[in-house]
Amino acid sequence: MSFQKRGKSASQRAMSTTGYAYAFLLILQTILIGVNAENRIQQGDSTIEVLIWMINQCIPVLKQASSLQKKQKSLAAAQSEH
Repeated sequence: MSFQKRGKSASQRAMSTTGYAYAFLLILQTILIGVNAENRIQQGDSTIEVLIWMINQCIPVLKQASSLQKKQKSLAAAQSEH
């Protein structure tokens, strides 16, 4: 039985670790957006202005997450073909 059939290959483990790192960084980025929004509200910005700002800040985060998910799916599909 080959190594790949028994467990994850080195590239799959690296992809998994990289995926977790990206997920952690995206979560951290989202938390920091929330903290910054709280500060903006405390400084007197209106809630609607802050909400619009947050949406504009989160769009790139969502795009990054979507891109990461597509990359992982394509890598997994490529590795399953081999």
